Amino acid sequence: MSEDTIFGKILRGDVPANIVYEDDHCMAFKDMFPAAPMHILLIPRKPIARLCDAESDDQSLLGHLMLTASKVADAQGFGDAYRLVVNNGEGAGQSVFHLHLHIIGGRSLSWPPG
Repeated sequence: MSEDTIFGKILRGDVPANIVYEDDHCMAFKDMFPAAPMHILLIPRKPIARLCDAESDDQSLLGHLMLTASKVADAQGFGDAYRLVVNNGEGAGQSVFHLHLHIIGGRSLSWPPG
């Protein structure tokens, strides 16, 4: 259950985090192991384990996450150059099973990612 993940504990206030944004639907905080100068995790308050577990009722929330990611990147000074990453499932590198977006920027990012 994603309520029992580290992200669920951060949402409840049981685990501290360097929070940079929050609203009624989501929270953003700095990644503890950043892959770039800006590496922020954006998580919904609603516990959704993986993107593929989202349902049609989550469409508005998913759109909110995308728009909020842009707002967070801009507030951090990287509004014109950042990458959003969503890992879906263990095989894609997801290690915390609570849907989250990685907002990454502040250095040159190669393609394809790997």
